[in-house]
Amino acid sequence: MNRKAEAKPSRALRGRAGRMQGGRGSGRASTGAVRLWGRHAVEAALKNPERRHRKLWATREGVASLDGELPANFPVEYAQPADLARLVARDAPHQGLVLECDGLEDVYLEDVLDGDPARPLIVLDQVTDPHNVGAIMRSAAAFNACAIVTQDRHAPPESGTLAKSASGALELVPWVRVVNLARALDEVAEAGYWRIGLDGDGQSSLGDALPAGPVALVLGAEGEGMRHNIAQHCDALARLPISDAIESLNVSNAAAIALYAIATRS
Repeated sequence: MNRKAEAKPSRALRGRAGRMQGGRGSGRASTGAVRLWGRHAVEAALKNPERRHRKLWATREGVASLDGELPANFPVEYAQPADLARLVARDAPHQGLVLECDGLEDVYLEDVLDGDPARPLIVLDQVTDPHNVGAIMRSAAAFNACAIVTQDRHAPPESGTLAKSASGALELVPWVRVVNLARALDEVAEAGYWRIGLDGDGQSSLGDALPAGPVALVLGAEGEGMRHNIAQHCDALARLPISDAIESLNVSNAAAIALYAIATRS
């Protein structure tokens, strides 16, 4: 449940090479695979039938902590915690589990838009911090969002850091990557979604801007906010009613609050 989109012919325009490189610290193995760590991320990946697993490095305590038994003949290499620490980002809490697997398959925007219109869609404009994207994905799973959409170039890759922050939601929430975010927002509008951009200077509060129908929630980058062109592709710009004592919220916190507001609208 992951990864690219816009129109299906664009598959040929992109390969995995640009986002499947890196060594320690990236959560991406040099062989084109992705490394996941931590119990929730690893357990969710093991339960995901769309994952192709390669190898699990683990302590015996880590394996014992998993919900359910590993399949017969699953490739496991038992190791000490210090050995596992050399496979992941520095000081990453691997919890005795490091899984190497293939990246998830691509998901296309048109497939997401054909789904349940009652579920909100999240669009991220150049949100690059993998911790934030992972946290947003976790909130998306909690509030039944149908997918997150990011620009292909200005978003973090699938990685162990992102998966750990998502706490298993990487396996649950489709992640659509598009070449042109403005064009994708046009497609979202054509599918009947009301596009609401979160903006601290928005003229109305989010509660007042929410429609009764399908909602696409658009959030901008950490610090800079939405780009002007993306804001122009929103049907409304709305603010969260926060105290004047705080200038703004972290983008992942803002996403969680906005998703709650959408879920509880009357």
